[in-house]
Amino acid sequence: MFLSVFDLYKIGIGPSSSHTMGPMTAAARFLEELQSGDWPRPANARVSRLAVSLHGSLAFTGVGHGTDRAVILGLAGFIPTTVDPDQTDAILERVATEKRVHPAGHGEGYRFDPKADLVLDKKVPLPGHANGMAFNAFDGDDRLLLRRIYYSIGGGFVVSEEELQRLKSTSGSASGPRVPYPFRNAAEMLAMAKRSGLSIAEMKRANEEIHLSRAELDDGLDRVWGAMQGCIERGLSKEGIMPGGLKVKRRARQLHDRLQEEWRQNRPNPLLANDWLSIYAMAVNEENAAGGRVVTAPTNGAAGVVPAVMRYWLHFYPEADQNDIRTFLLTSAAVGGIIKHNASISGAEVGCQGEVGSASAMAAAGLAAVMGGTPEQIENAAEIALEHHLGMTCDPVGGLVQVPCIERNALGAVKAVTAASLAIKGDGTHFVPLDAAIETMRQTGLDMNERYKETSQGGLAVNVVEC
Repeated sequence: MFLSVFDLYKIGIGPSSSHTMGPMTAAARFLEELQSGDWPRPANARVSRLAVSLHGSLAFTGVGHGTDRAVILGLAGFIPTTVDPDQTDAILERVATEKRVHPAGHGEGYRFDPKADLVLDKKVPLPGHANGMAFNAFDGDDRLLLRRIYYSIGGGFVVSEEELQRLKSTSGSASGPRVPYPFRNAAEMLAMAKRSGLSIAEMKRANEEIHLSRAELDDGLDRVWGAMQGCIERGLSKEGIMPGGLKVKRRARQLHDRLQEEWRQNRPNPLLANDWLSIYAMAVNEENAAGGRVVTAPTNGAAGVVPAVMRYWLHFYPEADQNDIRTFLLTSAAVGGIIKHNASISGAEVGCQGEVGSASAMAAAGLAAVMGGTPEQIENAAEIALEHHLGMTCDPVGGLVQVPCIERNALGAVKAVTAASLAIKGDGTHFVPLDAAIETMRQTGLDMNERYKETSQGGLAVNVVEC
């Protein structure tokens, strides 16, 4: 089993990896197939109009999560990695006015009226996954020429119907390119580390360097951290009300200024580390909620945990350096890959335990690694962090990635540091294996009522509004 560090840490835009980045990517895939012409169609048939329907969680929280905007941007030819967040409003306004999309390489483009051709279907879920969407292409007489169904399965990953079936049929078996350390679960990871004498980060590096040079890998890791760092800085510099209608204020900058003042005046603060962790995480997720540039870690909704813990390490540990950042990312990605392979990182599939819980486990593992932890201590840190997020629901108020998501990232970061600290103080032996916690998360997600899985039909999403 191999999942690249750059599959888990993808640079894109907010507010949601599954509801924003995924649908935008799906639209790009649909355009690619249209352009290729490698699909059956009547002779001389020409695509004139496009239409999209969103289903399941994408329909229930699509507007709040920016799914409608993401689909339009994707059909207009933009992708999450390179789209400029500052230009999106202008692009969307142009499409709404012209009722056409003009993706590069598609001639005159296609008719597409967002009000008529983008449907949020809350009645008919698609069978493969909670985040389903159907893309349709019609000719000038409105005859259907091509229909493709995609599923956004969390963290910005998108699969077609056929790909999803292959994933399900090969679940638990080896997949992906052959690598020197193909661990599918934490037990195999620890066994391979013991046999090889390598750290988790060294094994992950060896796997990555099968298809990347060392310089390419390091450059990529540095870009990921640079994007995370930039997101923190933007979040700490901005004020105002976040979009969406809840009128939630940005707080990171104000809290940061207050902490800076305490720092300058040398005031005693026994909660200092927790305060900094919380502010860094909130800065990222406020940027995410505003549709800014973020890194999936492993998702947008949980994007603040890993950067906050990394920034905490650089802030409070004078010996920290760039190599530590790479070790942190490689180790955390190893743990994140195991979680995704054996359970899920999708809030629509297993609730927020799969998003913030996974992020906290990844961050705890990365921090334990740079603190000099053994593979056993690192696995213990990840288990502690994940165990204490089990059962957490995904219930965003108003379908927005704001309440409780922003503060939830702050607490996920605090739990990660606590978990790493506890694990480092032990010898790595512990009662609950990480694999057992991951399997428990999977089972809990299957049992969880759909109202609590990113549909905004239960929990805080209902009770806050009722109050």
